[in-house]
Amino acid sequence: MTARPVRIGIVGGGLMGRELAVVCGRWPQLVDHPCAPEVVAVADPNPAALDWFRRIGSVRTFTDDWHVLLDDPDIDVLYLAVPHNLHEDLYVAVADAGRDFLGEKPFGIDLAAAQRIVAAVDASTAFVRVSSEMPFFPGAQRAYAYAASGALGDILDVRSQFAHSSDIDRSKGINWKRRVETCGAIGVMGDLGMHVAHLPLRLGFQPETVYAMLDNVVTERPGPDGAPVPCDTWDNALLALRVPTGVSPQDRRFSMLWETRRISPGNMNSWSFEAVGMDGGVRFTTRNPTVVHRFVRRDGEQVWEEFQPGNVSAWPMVSGGIFEFGFADALLQMWASYLAEREGQLGDRFGTATPHEALSSHRVFDAALRSNGSGAAEPLS
Repeated sequence: MTARPVRIGIVGGGLMGRELAVVCGRWPQLVDHPCAPEVVAVADPNPAALDWFRRIGSVRTFTDDWHVLLDDPDIDVLYLAVPHNLHEDLYVAVADAGRDFLGEKPFGIDLAAAQRIVAAVDASTAFVRVSSEMPFFPGAQRAYAYAASGALGDILDVRSQFAHSSDIDRSKGINWKRRVETCGAIGVMGDLGMHVAHLPLRLGFQPETVYAMLDNVVTERPGPDGAPVPCDTWDNALLALRVPTGVSPQDRRFSMLWETRRISPGNMNSWSFEAVGMDGGVRFTTRNPTVVHRFVRRDGEQVWEEFQPGNVSAWPMVSGGIFEFGFADALLQMWASYLAEREGQLGDRFGTATPHEALSSHRVFDAALRSNGSGAAEPLS
């Protein structure tokens, strides 16, 4: 197979932009992928961010103006990795121009912005997806496939969590993710929520109501001069969702928990998913990425059994199945999924999050804000 070259321009040269450059460098690890991507341009107003990319030999354009990348006909795909308050103007402009892109979550600073972005995407010819890499762990893929198979029977409970401790240090300086004006009123839900929403929404678990418990633990952080400044976004969010099993008001509902935490002692960067039904269950966490737990009823007993998924990814890799998988591999798999689907060659593999899944997650987060204010469960708007 001759791989088609794909030239990528990055808008936002921060951490995730650098991660993409590294992903492209590892692309030969994939087996028979239809695309051969390389980063050829970077736009960022910060000269230091641009300077990092000078070590990447394929990059030929360095600019502080993203319009330069938008207008460049030699760029095939844009990766948009900017703070949430910049999403709407940038994403709408790129969609209106018909340019393919992968955008960072949450796809807008709030629900209204997400609605306008998705409307622009729907009206365009652009192929657009949303960044969400954690479900590409082999164990997550196996958990998804088992839940999707119908083996669980009547669903009882679903739990999806992203917990890390990036903000456990009270002396950590303020940044854009800790300000409502740049991160949005949804706070940690915008930062981490797409990760916990991706699998449940792909499984068709569309919530009906949300009861939210939101917590702003650290209300001040050091500013650039060391003086304390307000830190006004939610640090932790626990959302209790009710999911209908049918279309009738009389149909039963099951419970689903979405949990996002920036302050979770004992967790570095842990993602987990669990679904349990009357006939079976499955759970996986990146804290122990080499195993998946599966619940079965056998010979009158209830058994949680453990199996190893191995390094069997959505897209095959050179690495043998006995080797272990990590975050960088998940990013590689997400980009492999996005570019293969763009090429029309994803097949039945798990796909990258869609704009409408991002919009659905925003409806949940919007209801969560209303619930936190009212103290009651709130319907999705």
